[in-house]
Amino acid sequence: MIGNKSFSELKFVSMMLIAIVVWAFAFPFIRIGLDELSFTNLTIMRFFIVCCILLILLIIQTKKISKLQKKDIIPIFILGFFGVIVYHLGLNYGELYVSPGAASLIIATIPIQILILAVIFLKEKITSIKLIGIILALIGVLIISIWGTKNAVFEIKYITAAIAIFISAAVGAFYTIAGKKLLTRYSGLSLTVYAMLLGSIGLLPLTINSSLISQVTNLSIKGWFAIMFLGIFSTVIGYVIWYIALEKKTASEISIYLYLIPVLSTIISYFLLNEEITAMFILGGILVISGLVIVNMKTKIVEKQKT
Repeated sequence: MIGNKSFSELKFVSMMLIAIVVWAFAFPFIRIGLDELSFTNLTIMRFFIVCCILLILLIIQTKKISKLQKKDIIPIFILGFFGVIVYHLGLNYGELYVSPGAASLIIATIPIQILILAVIFLKEKITSIKLIGIILALIGVLIISIWGTKNAVFEIKYITAAIAIFISAAVGAFYTIAGKKLLTRYSGLSLTVYAMLLGSIGLLPLTINSSLISQVTNLSIKGWFAIMFLGIFSTVIGYVIWYIALEKKTASEISIYLYLIPVLSTIISYFLLNEEITAMFILGGILVISGLVIVNMKTKIVEKQKT
C-alpha cells in the first residue's frame, strides 16, 4: 500500500510538472508567434487548433463530458468569450511590448484577483493577512509594469501593454468566479471544452482580415511550431492536466506549483529570447510571489481549521 501511495504521489507530481513546464513555455512562444503574426491572428490560429482537438475529444469522449443544456449556451458563450478569448487577446497584445517573464508574473496575480472579486461579488470576508498579501502582489505588479524593463518608464506602449495583461488576469479571475454556478451542472473539463468551443465563435468576425491568410501562408517552421505548441500543449494538455489534478487535490494544494511558472518562464525567455532581467524586475517578482504565498498559506490555515 505504501509503495502504491508513493507511486501515485510521484505520478501526480510528474503530471503537475508537465503542466507547469508547458505553461511556462507558453509565454516565450507567444512572443515567438508574434514575430510573424498579429496578436489577433495568433489568437485565431491558436484556437483554431484548440477547437479541432476539442471537437475530436467531444466525439470520442462523449460519456466523460456532460451534455450541454440549451439554457446554458448563451451564458457559457459569454463566459468563454470573455474568460478565454478576451483573456488571450489581451495577453497576446501585451506581449508585443512586455517581456514574457513580466507577462507571466502579472498573469500570476489571477488568484489574488479571484479573491478580490469574491470579496466584491460573493461577499467573502478578507483577513488582514490576506490583505497584506494582496497589497504586496499589487505593488510587485506596479514595479514590474513601470520599472521592470530597461527604459520602460518612458515607453507609454509598455505601460499600456502591462495594463492589458493585468486586465487579462482580471478577466481570467472573472471566468473562475462566474463559472462557479455552472460547475454545479458541469464537470470542470466539460465546462472548459464548451467555453472554449463556444467562446471561439466570437473570433469569427476577426478572421475577416486580409493579413490572416498572407501571414499564415508565410509562417516559418518556427512560427508553426510555436502555434502548435500553444494550441496542443499549453492549452489542451495543460488544461486537461489541471482538471485531473483538481479531482485529486484542492486548488490551494496545487497552487504552489503555479508559483514556478513565472520563474521558469523568465529563465526560458532569458535563454531563448535573450530577455533582460533587471533588478527591479526581480524585486517586483519577489513581491508578487510573496503575496501569492501569503494569501495561499492563510487559505490553507483556514481550510485546516474547518476540517
